Amino acid sequence: MSSRTTPPHEIVERALDLSTADGCVVIADEESSANLRWAGNALTTNGVTRGRTLTVIATVDGKEGTASGVVSRSAVTADELADLVRAAEKAARDGEPAEDAQELVTGTPASPDFLDAPAETSSAVFAAFAPALGEAFARARSGGRELYGFAHHEMTSSYVGTSTGLRLRHDQPNGTLELNAKSPDRTRSAWAGRSTRDFKDVDPGALDTELAQRLGWAERRIELPAGRYETLLPPTAVADLLIYQYWSAAGRDAVEGRTVFSKPGGGTRIGERLSELPLTLRSDPAEPGLESAPFVIAHASGDTASVFDNGLPLAPTEWIREGELAHLLTTRHSAGLTGLPLAPDIDNLVLEGGGDRSLDEMVAATERGLLLTCLWYIREVDPATLLLTGLTRDGVYLVEDGEVVGEVNNFRFNESPVDLLGRATEAGRTEKTLPREWGDYFTRAAMPPLRVPDFNMSSVSQGV
Repeated sequence: MSSRTTPPHEIVERALDLSTADGCVVIADEESSANLRWAGNALTTNGVTRGRTLTVIATVDGKEGTASGVVSRSAVTADELADLVRAAEKAARDGEPAEDAQELVTGTPASPDFLDAPAETSSAVFAAFAPALGEAFARARSGGRELYGFAHHEMTSSYVGTSTGLRLRHDQPNGTLELNAKSPDRTRSAWAGRSTRDFKDVDPGALDTELAQRLGWAERRIELPAGRYETLLPPTAVADLLIYQYWSAAGRDAVEGRTVFSKPGGGTRIGERLSELPLTLRSDPAEPGLESAPFVIAHASGDTASVFDNGLPLAPTEWIREGELAHLLTTRHSAGLTGLPLAPDIDNLVLEGGGDRSLDEMVAATERGLLLTCLWYIREVDPATLLLTGLTRDGVYLVEDGEVVGEVNNFRFNESPVDLLGRATEAGRTEKTLPREWGDYFTRAAMPPLRVPDFNMSSVSQGV
């Protein structure tokens, strides 16, 4: 019998039974996905996939400490299960003691659905979306636009079992929609994206209307030089910048003086005001519409994760509270090492600034500035300041006296998200958004648009 046809909870139990290590964690990720792709106002491909990945984490106690061995494989058959467990145990016995070693987590109540079959997605997730997309194609065709893009939905059921008795399970739906509109001569392009749990809350017709407006703005082309401009960052761009900031917020790195969150002379900047706006950046596994795993699922150890923390319960956490830095990311090991509070990574991110104006309302209140669509090709330049560089894409528009008057050239930017929070003068209404750059890795975000009076467009770019 193959691993794929054996229920995942049984695979977890078999692997634990096979283990002869001092400790063992087994994670079975049951994955299914469905997708649609289209080009030139017509569907091109669609499909459904399924698979399973099994991760075994073996821990071995020695005189100098506890070592861990981690091995992940896909499509493991029942006959190959013992080999996978032995490979993890060998990796642990051959390895050095793990710096992040802790006792495996105990005491978390078992998930009531641990023995149930995994959740699955299918093409049925697009039952209402696909006809609406067809209607958008017809409107775009009659309006002289061509729509390109894709819709992707996946469901991952993760089963976590440990030799200390944990039996936990989490189902994670994840959907993304990316839509590009182009003029027939390909000289104008606009983009919109959405994240969703089930495609019931996305309207391709509304997105097409938005893109049609942006293509209309682009009929007038204005060349601008590099420089600092008042800039309206839409939620997707804010998400891309703050997700990178979140990934860079390891508590241990800050204590050791290696990041933007390190205090000169030692310690961290926790308690320091980062913004004059009442901005709160937070994560919550139960956030409505952005729900994520309520316990740690760690397939590998790193700066902000530890395989020894698997199954650790997660709680709502404020990273920035009313403009002040409140927490940095820690594992049990790094929290103990640094004296910082325990604050594990959570798989969503919300920024709230108290504002209630939409992006359109912020445009109407702008005397002169730039309106961005999205960012891409973001790279780190200096970890000490978290200076990032990247490019604008798919539409930068000039706003004058509350109206968009045309499309300008693209730019390369150089900015630190921490710096931007300190210089932002307005935060609008928070809404769910899809990060353009990091959407393959992090989709559960809700951000407001931000007004930055002096965003640094460091050079003109020929990017589109």
